[in-house]
Amino acid sequence: MPVLRHPTVDDGAQIHQLIEQCPPLDLNSTYLYLLQCTHFADTCLVAEIDGEVAGFVSGYIKPGASDTYFLWQVAVGQALRGQGMARKMIDAVLDRRACQGIKHLETTITPDNEASWALFKAFARDRKAGLEGETFFTTDQLGGEHSPEQLVRIGPFEAFA
Repeated sequence: MPVLRHPTVDDGAQIHQLIEQCPPLDLNSTYLYLLQCTHFADTCLVAEIDGEVAGFVSGYIKPGASDTYFLWQVAVGQALRGQGMARKMIDAVLDRRACQGIKHLETTITPDNEASWALFKAFARDRKAGLEGETFFTTDQLGGEHSPEQLVRIGPFEAFA
């Protein structure tokens, strides 16, 4: 069973490698992952197996909406797939003190990402919360070579912490 913990600066390069192995996730720079491991460590989470990063959740409390957690990426490495780990990591990060009072979750999903849609529909169902979606970024806004991103808003649900 993996250890679920706050990320540290030493995890940045491994997180970058994990994301690279988890299409269709967009790969960001190692620098960005280092920022998430430092500036946003309270709202991000690493799943570690034997000293190796095997899962990662990145997100933050949305500016101007202190009851909303914006989930940026969920990555589950090969060793943890098929075990419901994405959901366990999301629940664990939302259960932290930093997320006390969170009643909404927002994320973006491309229309064809069936796994993510299934994950977040189940999350909404289990939390007895509504799920709404709308176009957030169009293909043109994303440079013409990326599927549009749908903003998904789930809530309100009972605060975790």
